[in-house]
Amino acid sequence: MSSHIESARLANSLAELDQLTNWERRPRGDMRVDLEPMRDLARRLGDPQNSFRIVHVAGTKGKGSTCALIEAGLARAGFSVGRYASPHVMHITERVSIHGRPVGEERLADALGAALSAFKDARREATAGQGATWFDILTVSALLIFSMERVEWAVLETGLGGRWDSTNIVQSDVAVITNIDLEHTEILGKTRAAIAFEKAGIIKPGAAVVTLLPEADEAGAVVSARAAELGCALRRPTVPADATIEQRNVAVAGAVLDVLGKMGVMTKGASAMAEPLGEQLLDPSTIATARLPGRLEKIAVDTSHGDNAKVNVVLDGAHVPFNLAAVLSDLSQEAKYRAPCIAVVSIADDKDAAGLLSTMTRHDISIIFTTVGARSRSPEELKTIADTLGLLSIVMIDPLEAYQEALAGATESGAWVLVTGSLYLVGIIRAA
Repeated sequence: MSSHIESARLANSLAELDQLTNWERRPRGDMRVDLEPMRDLARRLGDPQNSFRIVHVAGTKGKGSTCALIEAGLARAGFSVGRYASPHVMHITERVSIHGRPVGEERLADALGAALSAFKDARREATAGQGATWFDILTVSALLIFSMERVEWAVLETGLGGRWDSTNIVQSDVAVITNIDLEHTEILGKTRAAIAFEKAGIIKPGAAVVTLLPEADEAGAVVSARAAELGCALRRPTVPADATIEQRNVAVAGAVLDVLGKMGVMTKGASAMAEPLGEQLLDPSTIATARLPGRLEKIAVDTSHGDNAKVNVVLDGAHVPFNLAAVLSDLSQEAKYRAPCIAVVSIADDKDAAGLLSTMTRHDISIIFTTVGARSRSPEELKTIADTLGLLSIVMIDPLEAYQEALAGATESGAWVLVTGSLYLVGIIRAA
């Protein structure tokens, strides 16, 4: 789904990489439970993950935005910072940021070339690395880039779960678990407690732990127990019950910076006295620099038709019911999003479509179902579910036509447009 790649070397490396197992693109029921392939590749590349300090972030939702906020806070404190994220919205280089910007294509090509070469050596020597996946090779490439760029801190977002995630070969200073909801239950477990156990796998002895999960919550109890078992200090920022998604993410990122300050990490830079890191680093302008594409992204689209020449459009890749519910609730606090809504929706076949759609029944939403590739649930099937829930919907297979139809409908009726259900869909619409 990424937009055009200029570098021939990067295109070739990615073509080679695409022949490997890509968990993001295939049924998720048969994932490996072993970090040895990752450890083998990292060893062959000089264990790059040991050359910088790390904040490691897991959770069902909010990981990406929380990582971006922690990155922005560390950068404001004067550190050189790398961030590893997934999936990308527009271009694969978004997955690896250096100093707050996506890495250059040639730099990514260098690292992928080295990682693929280590992978081929492992195949030739029949060591654990021969079992590496697409995500393993991309992850070890990111670690290599951070080491080559001499970053002081890296903020790593887990891809899936935690305990067996490719990122989990690292020793972090702080482990963050944003929240836990039912997702990828075929791999991570059928209860929130079981999923919390997987995510708590990123907690390492001696690291500090930050989570929003309350002690009394079944998932929160699992995280507390794991932290206690490993002798880790646990920090729970307090947020009001009606806090927005952004306020929650800022509270978590602020708590991480506070914890680092208490560990003795001081700000650097010539201009001012060094002081301990803390949530004060997240001032409004720093928060604004950390906004990610396709996460509650608001734009006004000029359609130059009739009285309603501007249509308010929100792009959000929410694909878990509780996240979509939070997105809709945050938006309804602004008058312009209280009008009726036309949603352009695609949902992957391993997501809880009925749950996502029932969330929409609480709002005045009509839907255009579309598709973005092999892993999308059939739009006709989605329409059947919507019918049973009493939601008004139509099907348009081409996502760009679906979006144009939504804009036309909104121009006529004064509605606003929401593009949601899939970050890949958001990427296609953004590119257009």
